[in-house]
Amino acid sequence: MLTRDIHIAEKSWSVDDAFEYCEQLTRSHYENFPVASFFLPRDKRKYVAAIYAFARTADDFADEPGMTPAERIEAINDWDEQLLLSRNVSPRHPVFIALSKTIERFEIPVELLRNLLQAFRSDVTTNRYETFEQVLQYCQYSANPVGRLVLLLFNYRSEELMAYSDSICTALQLANFWQDLSVDLQKNRVYLPQEDFRRFRYAEERLLAREYNNEFRNLMAFQVKRTEELFRKGKPLLSEVGKDLALELRLTWNGGMRILQKVAELKYNTLTRRPMLTGFDKAVVLVSSIIQR
Repeated sequence: MLTRDIHIAEKSWSVDDAFEYCEQLTRSHYENFPVASFFLPRDKRKYVAAIYAFARTADDFADEPGMTPAERIEAINDWDEQLLLSRNVSPRHPVFIALSKTIERFEIPVELLRNLLQAFRSDVTTNRYETFEQVLQYCQYSANPVGRLVLLLFNYRSEELMAYSDSICTALQLANFWQDLSVDLQKNRVYLPQEDFRRFRYAEERLLAREYNNEFRNLMAFQVKRTEELFRKGKPLLSEVGKDLALELRLTWNGGMRILQKVAELKYNTLTRRPMLTGFDKAVVLVSSIIQR
C-alpha cells in the first residue's frame, strides 16, 4: 500500500464519510464525460462515485510518478487484494468501505472491477498494439466494465443492453485515444494499431517525430470513422433505458461524438494539440441531449 493510502486507511471512516470521500475525489478530476453528475438521481450518485474512485485511484497507480513499472504493478496488485479482502473483512480504506456497500446492494460481480485493474496493469506493461482487434480487447477491460457497472446500478441486466453499452464504452475509449494522442506519446504509448501504420504507409517513426501529412490524416480519419460506427451501433441503448439514466447516457454519447468532431475540425492533427470540449461545446451537448429522443 502506498504511504498516502496507509495514512488514509488509518483514519476511522463512517460509511457516509467514505461515500463523501469518493464524491469529493470524483469532483476533483476533470473528465470529458459526465461522472455522477446531478443529472443522475441523487440516491445513485454516491454509488457511481464509489466505482469511479476505485477506478480513478488504480488508474493513477499506473502513471504514478517516481515509481518503477514493477512498483506500479505492485500498487495495482495491492488494490486488487484490498478489493478481494473487502468481500469478507471490514475494509478500512474509504474507497473500499463505499465500494463494498455498492457491491452488496447492487449484486455487482467483482470480476467487472477486477477487469479494470487488468487494463491498468496493461497500461504499465504494454505500449504497442499490433492489430485493431488487440485494441478492442484492451477496451473490453478498460472501458466496457464501466458501462456494465452503471447499468447494474440501475438494475438493467439484459445482455442485449450490455452489448449496446459495450459498443458505446469502446467508442468512448477510442475517442479518448485519438484525442489524447499527443499526451500518450509523451508516455511512449501508442494505441494506433501497427497494422494501420502499414496500411496507410505512415511509419511509427514519423508519429514519434510528430510528422503531420496526408498519410497521417488518412490514418486518423479512418480511426474516427470506425469509432463513430461503434457509437451508432450502441445508440439504441439511449432509448431503451428509463428517464433516470437516459439523459446521462445521451450526454455521454453526444459528448463522445463531439470529441470526434473536434478531432476532425483539427483535420485530425492531434499530434501536438489535445482538442477539448469548450463551454460552448458542452452547452451544445447539453441542449442536444435534452431535446434528443
